[in-house]
Amino acid sequence: MRFNTALLHSGKMGDDVTGATLTPVYQSSAFYQESAQQHEKLFHNKANGYSYTRINNPTIAAFEEKMTSLEQGIASIACASGMAAITNALLNIVNAGQEIVASSSLYGGSIDVFHDFEAFGIKTHFVDIDNEEEIENAINENTRVIFAETIGNPKLDVVNIKSLSKLAHKHNLPLIMDNTVATAYLVRPISLGADIVVNSTSKYINGNSNSISGVITDSGKFKWDTEKYSGMAEYKKYGPFAFTAKLRNGLFRNTGACMAPQTAFYNLLGMETFGLRMERACSNALKLAEFLSQYDDVKVNYPGLKSSKWHDTADEILENGYGAILTIRVGSKERAFDIINSLTIPKIVSNIGDTKTLIIHPESTLNAHSTDKEKEEAGVFDDLIRISVGIEDIEDLIEDFKNALDN
Repeated sequence: MRFNTALLHSGKMGDDVTGATLTPVYQSSAFYQESAQQHEKLFHNKANGYSYTRINNPTIAAFEEKMTSLEQGIASIACASGMAAITNALLNIVNAGQEIVASSSLYGGSIDVFHDFEAFGIKTHFVDIDNEEEIENAINENTRVIFAETIGNPKLDVVNIKSLSKLAHKHNLPLIMDNTVATAYLVRPISLGADIVVNSTSKYINGNSNSISGVITDSGKFKWDTEKYSGMAEYKKYGPFAFTAKLRNGLFRNTGACMAPQTAFYNLLGMETFGLRMERACSNALKLAEFLSQYDDVKVNYPGLKSSKWHDTADEILENGYGAILTIRVGSKERAFDIINSLTIPKIVSNIGDTKTLIIHPESTLNAHSTDKEKEEAGVFDDLIRISVGIEDIEDLIEDFKNALDN
């Protein structure tokens, strides 16, 4: 099935008992069993079923199955937030005394959590993810994973996943890609060599800013060396499901960063229109970027523009568009604030991926805890404005920006 058809018809749909077309919200913390023997089997992974929503739930399972199909993996685990997804995915394979190589152009919150890992003896080397030599120099015997965003937020650098995955696999390292900004509508990282994909589904998957959530999707393709990844030894018997089995039976279950059933339901609703929303938002973003490029005192950054450093890479790996986020630099922080405050349609919100256009000044908000060096490497400056373009009529958006800039 093609993209939008698969969104509507792949995976488990509705309810067989009642004929409901939507998967119900199983708003239950626990599930009774027919016998003590059945309960024992569940806890020893010898039977299918549900016992406690912190571990799994039918509504959440339906969403996970949908995400697995969307990202073309073999299994997914839904988490309470995008940050919980990143944390679980990394700590499932990285222990104290080991290291991570990560792109320096990450979302500010992601940079913060990598620094939080330092308290647990985990060091991160931040590198220019386009610079193969710099990545190679950062890899050593303690490195356990390479992490990057498909499209950096807000630098908007587009990663050549094919090249990066080859480099990672040359060193027997898994590649984890955060696909939040690009989404599976633009690219499926697993098809290009990534081993694990994380998404903050609070964004485009949900689409309405009504829920916080994240998801981890495993490709099942990475061959885990049990000497290098000793925690995987117990789970080798699960074959391609080793990563997911270890996470479900350990960190994810025990730390309790599970998704709420109601959130899973909202996300399933959002996924039905996901492709249509992305098509419109990407189209709007390109048109708005082209319009803003006409201003000599506005510097526009958008992968769809030929002026972008990453335009050629975007053409190589992205499909269906160039994303729905663009940034502009306007000369000073004061002018940036004036423009933001003068706009009437965009909402000043610390989120992306809504049906509505959202706007923010990253330097004073999302990257407030980053050092000056980290800000520069992430493409964050005091005159930078990030615009998450929605699905409004583009004529209205252009008119609003014209009025704000001209005045």
